[in-house]
Amino acid sequence: MSYLRSDLWCGAFVRRHNDLGHFCVVSRRGDPIAGQVFVEVDHLNGTVSLFTPASFAAREEPTADRLFQLRFDKEEPAKVRERIEREIEFDPDLWVLSLELRQGDIGLLVV
Repeated sequence: MSYLRSDLWCGAFVRRHNDLGHFCVVSRRGDPIAGQVFVEVDHLNGTVSLFTPASFAAREEPTADRLFQLRFDKEEPAKVRERIEREIEFDPDLWVLSLELRQGDIGLLVV
């Protein structure tokens, strides 16, 4: 099982959301080939959600798609940023995508 390169996946995700009229940027570039991807969603009401890669134990069956889990749901931005900073210390190859979206489909496969 192999994933699409991280840089290509992130570029497609950002472009898709920007084409839909959402504001989406790469906040942090990681390893272009195999960096993990975190998606930070600003709900434009003072809260932020964080989607992180799903653990392999959470997967029901092997898949080549990137699966995510909702780590923080509508929390204070400082709490989410602190978590991201701790993850970067552990994994400097991490990507962070920032999306502004009040509601609607984020475009992630969530388990």
